[in-house]
Amino acid sequence: MTRAEAYRRTRYRAGEVVVRVGRRSASAEAWMARHGAREAWFIGAWNPFSRQMPRRWNDAVHARLRRNLRVFEEGDGALGAWSERMLLTVADGATILRLMRRHRQAAVVHVPRGRAARLVYGEDRPSRARC
Repeated sequence: MTRAEAYRRTRYRAGEVVVRVGRRSASAEAWMARHGAREAWFIGAWNPFSRQMPRRWNDAVHARLRRNLRVFEEGDGALGAWSERMLLTVADGATILRLMRRHRQAAVVHVPRGRAARLVYGEDRPSRARC
C-alpha cells in the first residue's frame, strides 16, 4: 500500500468526531457548528514526512503544535495497528499550511462544511494522484 492509499484509508478521530477521507461526516459537521466554523482540519506533528521518530520526540513536537492553535481537540489517525496523535482544529488554510511546513508533515485532512473530507498535501507529495 502506498503512503497516499494509507492516508485515504486512515480513520481520523477526535472525541465524538470521526472522519474518513472522501466522505462527509455528520459528527464533524456538528463539531464545526458548535465552534462556528466553516472548515476544520486534522493536523499532527508526529513522524515528519512519515519517518518514524521516538515517542518522547513525537510528544514534544505535538506539544509545540498545540501551543500554536487556539481551538483544538485531541485526537488521532489510525489504520490497523498504527496510530499517531493528531489535533482537530479550526484555523485558516494559510495557518495550517504554515504549521504543516514547520512540522514537516506530508499531508493534513481538510474537512470543509457540507463536503467530503480531503487530503491536502504539502511539499513532500507521496504521489501526483488526486484525492
